[in-house]
Amino acid sequence: MKKLNQIMLFIMAVSLVTFTSCSTDDDGGSGGSAPSGTLTAKVDGTSYQSMEISSSATLANNGQNLIIIASNSDGNAFAFTILGYEGADRTYQLDGGSNIFNSASYTETNVDLSNPQNSTTEIWQAPYDDTLAGEISVSEETDTKIIGTFRFMCKNVGGDLSVKNITEGTFNLNKQIQ
Repeated sequence: MKKLNQIMLFIMAVSLVTFTSCSTDDDGGSGGSAPSGTLTAKVDGTSYQSMEISSSATLANNGQNLIIIASNSDGNAFAFTILGYEGADRTYQLDGGSNIFNSASYTETNVDLSNPQNSTTEIWQAPYDDTLAGEISVSEETDTKIIGTFRFMCKNVGGDLSVKNITEGTFNLNKQIQ
C-alpha cells in the first residue's frame, strides 16, 4: 500500500508541474452513477470501481486546482489534474494542442508478493499528443462532494505505447480542501 501511495503522489506531482488548465463553459454534463465516495469507469470495456477509502477530490491552491485520485484493491488507479479549476457546470478538455492542458492518467500496478522489488507499474496518460484526448466534466460541487463524468484515450508513453479507451467514467467523490 505504501508503494501505491508513493506512486500516486508521484503521478500527482508530475501532473501538477507539467499541466495547466483549459476549459469550456458548458453545463458540466450529468452527474453520472458512481456510488458515493467512488469513481467508476470502463477500461477497454472492463468495469473499474475505486474504493472509497482511497478516492478523493482535492481542491488546492485556494480552489484553483482540482486533483482527483482514485484507486482500487487491485492496484489500479486514476489521477486527474485540472489547473485553473473554475468550479462545477464546466467541461475541462484533455487537449494537447497549442494550449497548455489538463491531465488524466490510468495506472496498473502488479505487485509480486514473493518479491516486492519485482513489482511493476504501467502508466497510461492523456493527452499524449497534440489532439483532443477526452474530457472531464464537473456537474456538481457541494461543501462535501464533487460529482461528474469523464472519458478519454490514454497512451503508455513510457512503456509499450499501447492505448487504452476509458469510457463511461463517473465520480462522486468526497471533497477535501488543502
